[in-house]
Amino acid sequence: QVQLVESGGGLVQAGDSLRLSCAASGRTFSLYAMGWFRQAPGKEREFVGAIRWSGGNTMYADFVKGRFTISRDYAKNTVYLQMASLKPEDTAVYYCASGPSVVSISREYNYWGQGTQVTVSS
Repeated sequence: QVQLVESGGGLVQAGDSLRLSCAASGRTFSLYAMGWFRQAPGKEREFVGAIRWSGGNTMYADFVKGRFTISRDYAKNTVYLQMASLKPEDTAVYYCASGPSVVSISREYNYWGQGTQVTVSS
């Protein structure tokens, strides 16, 4: 099993930047892809982006438009979501997840963190 713990969420103003972290523990040698998703109140969970643990290949949702960047730190077994130029519509609970492939479909991910709240005020 893999345990994932997100951190770094908080309340920021529009235009600010924020970096979320996702620390993995347990069977980390089995990590292949790490994804970030978010869920706003009353909305379905949506894909933000993902990274291949080995090689660092990334993919992003269209709405990211260069504002968000995903990276990983092998030594710390941690994946980051760097968010810039935040907008009020980015307000959501952000989740990280691990799975066998870099895809945008949430059901393809096996393990999930508990989520971290990001609130962007206008």
